[in-house]
Amino acid sequence: MSDFEHLPYEEQLRRLHGLSMQSLGHFDLPAGSETTLINLSENATYRVDDPGSGQCWALRVHREGYHSKAAIASELAWATALREDGAVVTPTPIAGKDGEIIQVVSHGQVPGQRHVVLFAWENGHEPDEEQHDLRAPFEVLGEMTARMHLHVRGWQKPAFFERLTWDFDTSLGDSPHWGFWRNGMGLTPEIETVFGKTVDLIGCRLEKFGKSDERFGLIHCDMRLANLLIDGDVTKVIDFDDSGFSWLLYDCATTVSFFEHKPEVPELLEAWVRGYRKVIDLPKEDEDEIPTFVMLRRLLLVAWIGSHNETDLAQSMGVEYTRGTVPLCEEYLSRFD
Repeated sequence: MSDFEHLPYEEQLRRLHGLSMQSLGHFDLPAGSETTLINLSENATYRVDDPGSGQCWALRVHREGYHSKAAIASELAWATALREDGAVVTPTPIAGKDGEIIQVVSHGQVPGQRHVVLFAWENGHEPDEEQHDLRAPFEVLGEMTARMHLHVRGWQKPAFFERLTWDFDTSLGDSPHWGFWRNGMGLTPEIETVFGKTVDLIGCRLEKFGKSDERFGLIHCDMRLANLLIDGDVTKVIDFDDSGFSWLLYDCATTVSFFEHKPEVPELLEAWVRGYRKVIDLPKEDEDEIPTFVMLRRLLLVAWIGSHNETDLAQSMGVEYTRGTVPLCEEYLSRFD
């Protein structure tokens, strides 16, 4: 953890806001434009407003040391190809004054340099998990995900392409991108024992499942409701920051992130599968493994909360999310062990 990340959370926000305001000078934006924080997760995302015209944009300040410039360019290349090839609607990045999409910005109160990207604003609203029935939206989501997976099969990646791999080792194993699950909030010896058995079972099942081209490839890796925008009849996909190489069905598991325990989840996942099969065949044996990917994601989020406990999202979930994971583990173990 850097010295910056050791600062009090409010001080981090204050300094990042200063950097966000300085970033505006790298783009051809109206004088007097202002930034307002939307969320802070891996990156800091801001809404940029021009009070005079009412125009707005989205500004993303990348976390230091998380992705290289080439990795960010790779993310943007795929998202742009998806949009231009008509697979799904994705945000449009806006070049800076020097013609470069990715700007490198320094600020006196923020160590190092930060990569910054400006996007055209996308209208729409996030689907609400509390609404009465999400089955129809999840069927649409399954179809959209399949179109993205199908697109990758025929897309020629740029020579510079690099993205993280999200497999067992980098999620719950010895080299985790988001920290060790054992450092989750509120773990007790009893909870750790249950989680450990579950992690071992997930590892065994994924090793047997394998990484064939039909099952493993470039995916979004974070298709949760917060990364979708409903704009009339159009559903847009945003935030490709976690995109990388993983099992295709991991995209299915991420759709129920943070509410995996809710009773309607099995029906929602069935709806996702129906939508997916409108575009790509999904063998029954693959469908039967979806619970493993849901459990993988749930425990990965336990690790994320533990390593990002300063964020609003982590604090809102916290210890209760860890405790609520126990019955899911027990159900998974009774089903497959």
